[in-house]
Amino acid sequence: MEKSNKVALLVAAGDAVGAAVARKFATNGYKVCIARRDAEKSQALIDELTEQGCDIRAFSVDARKESQVQELFARVEAEVGPIEVSLYNGGANIKKPLLETTEKIFHRSWELACFAGFLVGREAARYMVPRGRGTMLFTGATSSLRGGAGYAAFSAAKMGLRGAVQAMARELGPLNIHVMHLIIDAGVDSAEIHRRLAVELGIDASKLPPDSMTKTASIADTYWYVHQQPRDAWTHEMDIRPAIEKW
Repeated sequence: MEKSNKVALLVAAGDAVGAAVARKFATNGYKVCIARRDAEKSQALIDELTEQGCDIRAFSVDARKESQVQELFARVEAEVGPIEVSLYNGGANIKKPLLETTEKIFHRSWELACFAGFLVGREAARYMVPRGRGTMLFTGATSSLRGGAGYAAFSAAKMGLRGAVQAMARELGPLNIHVMHLIIDAGVDSAEIHRRLAVELGIDASKLPPDSMTKTASIADTYWYVHQQPRDAWTHEMDIRPAIEKW
């Protein structure tokens, strides 16, 4: 593994997509910084990748808090190195009937899935624009494109993030900052989704046909591919789904 001084900062990086992206960039020589509300939850991943010779560390941050996001970026820049890649992976996938969607639920979903993404994008731009380079990645969902029954809060938040990211891409692209929004129109093959399928639908995910869900490693590969794109062929939005997914 050839190491570099480039840094990938992954915000709201949990144990599924975030961990897979961390593995992809870390094993390709990047210094990887994982930021989530409780950094200790990433210790097993840090131990795993450190044993492989990777440079990886974790930070605690509430991405909904402007001051904490600003402090995170400043600390990573000062202690680790120049941030070449930033990822915002926040979700807040809440399903509630409309009449049960309280103000608190709606606002919480917007904070996590939209507002925090804006904060991360703005702070990434604050450091990348003066250097004239960088990649900003954002994770979207089916709700980024269409609202489903029971997803009024989540759809509003994800559509809002999509609009904000599109505006960032148009503004920052000419400044050599690659901004990309990835729409995952699929169930992600993760422990949490397996649990939800079992609890909510009585489905044993292990018995589904092969490739029914999108693997986290495949999502990480997509992010890595986009980051490697030449300037004359940038992707600003991409949707991915299994071949059998109805869309």
